Amino acid sequence: MNVVVIEDERLTAQRLISLVKKYDASIDVLAQISSVAEAIAWFTTNPTTPVDLIFMDIHLEDGDSFQIVSQLNLTTPIIFTTAFDEYMIKAFKVNSIDYLLKPVNDTELAAALTKFKYLRSNHELQSGSTQVYIKTLINQLSQQNHSQFKDRFMVTVGTKIRSIKTESIAYFHLEEKTVLLVTNDGTILPVDYSLDKLMQVIEPKQFFRVSRQFIVSLNSIQMIHTISAGKLKLDLVPKTKQDVTVSGDRVSHFKEWLGKD
Repeated sequence: MNVVVIEDERLTAQRLISLVKKYDASIDVLAQISSVAEAIAWFTTNPTTPVDLIFMDIHLEDGDSFQIVSQLNLTTPIIFTTAFDEYMIKAFKVNSIDYLLKPVNDTELAAALTKFKYLRSNHELQSGSTQVYIKTLINQLSQQNHSQFKDRFMVTVGTKIRSIKTESIAYFHLEEKTVLLVTNDGTILPVDYSLDKLMQVIEPKQFFRVSRQFIVSLNSIQMIHTISAGKLKLDLVPKTKQDVTVSGDRVSHFKEWLGKD
């Protein structure tokens, strides 16, 4: 079986590939792709390469993966991966396609692959079924309340998985290429998201990206100081090891955000 993995979080992609290989070592991962543009380029330059299945993240940093399907008219079966909670996606389950919730569970991955193999062997994956599914999914997504964002993060710590409610998160910050989640009580945990990706899945009324290194929650801001060159310095709770400033080009948007209900 030939598969392609489209996922913009490197660690998530690597873990997914390792789980696929664990399920069946003979599966050939043809490509690990991280963006809409890269995916379109890869499929365009490899039109005759047989691809049996695609693992596809819904939200990519340069757009959503539906653009890939629509622009290429893909009919290849797809297993979507998503950071959103299960209650948001139950309505999108169909026989020919499945979802994997992040962090990917090896049992659910195995079940999805087994279902795919069964459907394929019984000729139940009809040509064009992916297109029909995508249209249904887009229509249902468009009817959803777009104020629905992640209400919790599942964080892998060693061999354990912790559930962290979003309302208990004070801020996220980038430290030596790792994004850390800091809770209101000072717990620090690594998350498998970039800051760009986080801004797609958390409530924008509650969180603001003040710089390249920090996303802060409204409740974490204890004091705001005006400093030189029109910049702002924030005192956060819990305290940070480094100064947290609002980038000059973000100050006006930050002030608008503070004034929102």
